[in-house]
Amino acid sequence: MQHDYVGLTGELSGKLAEIRKEIPDTMKGFGQMAQAAATDAALSPKQKELIAIGIGIAARCQGCLAFHAKALAKMGCTRAEFMEMLQVSIYMGGGPSLMTAAEALMAYEAFGGEKAAE
Repeated sequence: MQHDYVGLTGELSGKLAEIRKEIPDTMKGFGQMAQAAATDAALSPKQKELIAIGIGIAARCQGCLAFHAKALAKMGCTRAEFMEMLQVSIYMGGGPSLMTAAEALMAYEAFGGEKAAE
């Protein structure tokens, strides 16, 4: 289990660059889809990132946790917003999602997200 989420994004970014070189059309299409999904429309980009990390929790995807936690921390997601997303993710996914929710919180904090008050 990877807990260095900052390092994980770096490692994955390197491999994603390799994939981009070898299957550029697929990666271009994926990038266009990601860009279209992130537009500010009925849902804000931050709301969409919260949905994305919730799906990452359900799918138990550590790379998803890392990249979406990084984006949320950069967007100024509050701890309260993050915790409510975890609440829904745990409700929808039960015990396995609870464990992955704890990992998502670790990733969010690793990227400078707000830590719990002491």
